[in-house]
Amino acid sequence: MSVANTDHAHKPRPKREKHYYEDWIGKIYTSICVVFLIVVIISIVFFVASKGLTTFMKDGVSPLEFFTSGTWNPTGDEPAYGALPFIVGSFTVTILAALIASPLALCAALFMTEIVPGKGKRILQPAIELLSGIPSVVYGFVGLTVIVPLIRSIFGGTGVGILAGCLVLSVMILPTITSIMADAITSLPGGLRESSYALGATRWQTITGVVIPTVLPALLTGVVLGMARAFGEALAVQMVIGNAPHVPNSLLESASTLTSVITLSMGNTASGSVHNNALWSMALVLLLMTFIFVLLVRLLERRNRV
Repeated sequence: MSVANTDHAHKPRPKREKHYYEDWIGKIYTSICVVFLIVVIISIVFFVASKGLTTFMKDGVSPLEFFTSGTWNPTGDEPAYGALPFIVGSFTVTILAALIASPLALCAALFMTEIVPGKGKRILQPAIELLSGIPSVVYGFVGLTVIVPLIRSIFGGTGVGILAGCLVLSVMILPTITSIMADAITSLPGGLRESSYALGATRWQTITGVVIPTVLPALLTGVVLGMARAFGEALAVQMVIGNAPHVPNSLLESASTLTSVITLSMGNTASGSVHNNALWSMALVLLLMTFIFVLLVRLLERRNRV
């Protein structure tokens, strides 16, 4: 009897050992993937930083001149490497695009989740998914053939400039912001709305007094992620902004961004030249701004959990 019980007790052991080895292999595989991702990220940061800092440490370009000078003339008799016009252009189109897209995204998210939850989502969700899947070059081409002539017909001039760039970018980041805002509003507990209605509040009072204040950090997260995409966008902006290396004085003036000058000039410079290293310095600025956007998102998410 004891022998039978002993045999019976030993029967599941191979199965347990199989699960143990499967778990062990899974942990090893995921650990390798994590280490690989960390190595890739560190390598990218190290490479961009080493190339970008060479401008200041080896080529003798003053950081003060790089970040505050409005003159960019790397091929002149007296080369100048002022990146201020591109930094100002990047921030200008990014902020304006976010200011245009955020109210529209909030209205679309509220329409899908609060105003007409069923039909609204069925109508807008496919359109948002379609917009998010359109390539950047298509946005740029539409901006070049529709938005630029429209601006030219209304305000005169060439039509290319900051205004055209921020309008194109606002449409590009609209799906990102709308999706995140809609998810944030949907995740709100239904008891909050019911409590508001029970106190006699109307739908609009509930939306403005309960829904939006409660999910405000998540809504801001969507805005920040949209700005992160706008700040790093290159091709579409390059096609409509005019690519003029100076600080714009109005929305109708041509300008340039960090991404546009990098994509236009990187292939025309010799590796290791001061001009090439200055472009890598701009890439380092873009990388640092990406880290700042990610940090802001993490802070907003933490605030939302609290």
